[in-house]
Amino acid sequence: MDVNGSSHDISPPATPPNFFTTAPPLSPPLARAVLLNTKSSSYSSGGDKEINGDDDDDTRLATLFTDEQQSTIIQFKTLFQQLTSQQKQYLLYEIVNCCDSTQLTYLNDVIAPRLKIDFLKELPIEISLHVLSFIDDPKTLARASCVSTFWNSLLKDEATWKLLCMKHQYNRRRNSSISGGELLDPPSRRLNFSYREYFKRKYNIASAWAHGGHVKVVEDGFGDVLVTSLQFDDKYIVVGCDNHRIEVFDTQTARKIRTLEGHEGGVWALHFKGGERHDPERVLVSGACDRDVRVWNLDTGRLKHVLRGHTSTVRCLKMRDKRIAVTGSRDATVRVWDIQRGVMLHLLHGHQTSVRCLDISGDIVASGSYDSTARLWDLRTGRCQHVLEGHYSQIYAIAFDGHRVVTGSLDSNIRVWSPETGQCLATLHGHTSLVGQLQLSGNTLVSGGSDGCLRMWDLQHYECVEQVSAHDNSVTCLQFDDRRMISAGNDGRIKLWDMRQGQFIRQMSQPSMTVWAIQFNDTRAVMLMRRTRPDQPNHWQTIMEVHEFDILQHHDDTTTSTTTSDRNTLMAPYSASFSSLSSSSIMDTDELI
Repeated sequence: MDVNGSSHDISPPATPPNFFTTAPPLSPPLARAVLLNTKSSSYSSGGDKEINGDDDDDTRLATLFTDEQQSTIIQFKTLFQQLTSQQKQYLLYEIVNCCDSTQLTYLNDVIAPRLKIDFLKELPIEISLHVLSFIDDPKTLARASCVSTFWNSLLKDEATWKLLCMKHQYNRRRNSSISGGELLDPPSRRLNFSYREYFKRKYNIASAWAHGGHVKVVEDGFGDVLVTSLQFDDKYIVVGCDNHRIEVFDTQTARKIRTLEGHEGGVWALHFKGGERHDPERVLVSGACDRDVRVWNLDTGRLKHVLRGHTSTVRCLKMRDKRIAVTGSRDATVRVWDIQRGVMLHLLHGHQTSVRCLDISGDIVASGSYDSTARLWDLRTGRCQHVLEGHYSQIYAIAFDGHRVVTGSLDSNIRVWSPETGQCLATLHGHTSLVGQLQLSGNTLVSGGSDGCLRMWDLQHYECVEQVSAHDNSVTCLQFDDRRMISAGNDGRIKLWDMRQGQFIRQMSQPSMTVWAIQFNDTRAVMLMRRTRPDQPNHWQTIMEVHEFDILQHHDDTTTSTTTSDRNTLMAPYSASFSSLSSSSIMDTDELI
C-alpha cells in the first residue's frame, strides 16, 4: 500500500521506504548538543529502567544512546517534520506497533494532557464571561478559580460579581426594619467600588447570620426593670424602661452613653428620626405614664420640649418626620404635635376607650383602640376619614403602608381594610387567640399570636402560605425582612427563621425568663431580655445583647467597654464564609474575592 493511501487500511509495505536518505548525518558532538535542548524519554530503550532526572546530561545521553544513535535520531526528527500528515500517521502506526505495554502507558501519559482543551480559553472573553454568569453558587466560582491561572483571572472580572450580586439581591435596598438601621452603602455612592468586595462582605454577613456572629452582652446598667420600647441605628441604641428612664448606648461598642431623665412615670413609647448625611441631628420623642410627651436632642441629650395635654398614659407614638409626631393615649384621644415648635396641631376625638396602636403613611395616620375600631385620620386637617368597624374585641396591633390597613384583635382575627373606602377587604382566620404582632411589607403579612403561632399571609390572594408553631406561649416580638425573620415569645426563646423557605435556622440566644424587645437590621440585632443573675440565682436582671454580623467591620473595632462582655454565640462559629472556604484541593478564596 502506498503511504498516501487510506489511514483505515494501513499495513507495512513490502519494502519500507528509506526515510533517512534526505538528510545528511550529524556529527556526534552536534547531535549531542541538539539532544541536550530537547526533552528525552524518562525510560530506557528497554522500557524497564527509569532514569533519574537529576543525572548529568552527558550521563543521560551516554546511558540512552550511542553517538551514532544520536545522529540517527536527529535525522529522523528532521525528516518527520517534512512528511505529509498521512505519512506521519503511517510512521506513528509502525512505531506504536513496536511498543510494549509499559511504553504504551508512558506514551498515553505524555499524550493525554496535550489532548485536553481549555474551552473557556478557546472562546472570546465576552462569551466566556457569559458562560460563567450561569453559576449562582459562589463556592462553585471559588472552586472554578482553581482550575487555571486563566480561569482565576477571568473570575476576577467585575461583571461576573455584579451579576452575582444581582442574583443574590445584594444590590437591593430591603425593608430592613422599623429600626431605621444601617444598610451597606449602595454601589452608586462609593468611589472605586468593587462588586467582588461588596459580594464578599454581604456573603460573609449572611453566613454570620446563619451560623453565629459576635455578641456583646450588657449586664450592668438596667437592674430588674421592664423594657417597654427599643430602637437603634448605626450610632445609638435607645431603650425605654418602666423606671422613668431612657437609656442611650453606643451601637458600635454597646457602652452606655447617657441616661435621659425627666419623665415621672414609666416610659411606654419612643421614636427617633434623623442621622442622615444631609440631616445628621437626631430627634427623639418619648411618651410615658406621667401623661407627658418629651422631645429630646438625642445627640446631646438636651430636652427640647415638654408637650402636655393627654390626661392618661401615652401608650403609643409615631413620628412622621422630624417636624410632626402623633401620640395615642389611654385617654381615648390621638394628638398631633409640631415638635419643632413644641405645640399641638390637632386633637383627634372619636375613640371611646384607650388608643393602643398607631401607624403612619404619608399624611394619614391609622389608630387602633380597645373600643374594637380602627380609625383613619388626615394629619393636615385633623379630620377622621374612616371608621373601620368589624372586630368583636380590642385591637392590639395595626399596620398601614398607604395601600392597606391591617388590624389584629383579641377576637383572634386579622382584618384587611381599604384606606380609600374604609371597607373590609378580607378577614383572615387561623389564630386561636389574641393577635398582638403584625408586620406588613408589600403583599406579605406576618402575624404573631398568643397561641404561639407565626403565620405568613399572601395579601394578593388573602391566604395563609406558612404556619409555624414557633413558641410555647405568646409571640411577644416579631420582625422580618425579605431574607430572615426573628421572633420571640413568653417562653423566653428568640428564634431565627428563613423567610424564603419558612424554615427554622437557629436560636439566637440562651433561653430567658422574658424577652422584652428585639430589633435588627442587615448587620446587627439588639435584644433585651430578663435573666437570673449569675451570682444570685434567685434574683433577676435585664440584660442587652448586641449581635454583630458584619465580621470584617467588627475586627476593625478595637474599642472595649467595662459594662459589656464579649462572647461568641452559642451556635457553632460560621464556617461557610468566603474567608474560611478552603481545603487541600481548593485555594484560599481570598485570592479570588
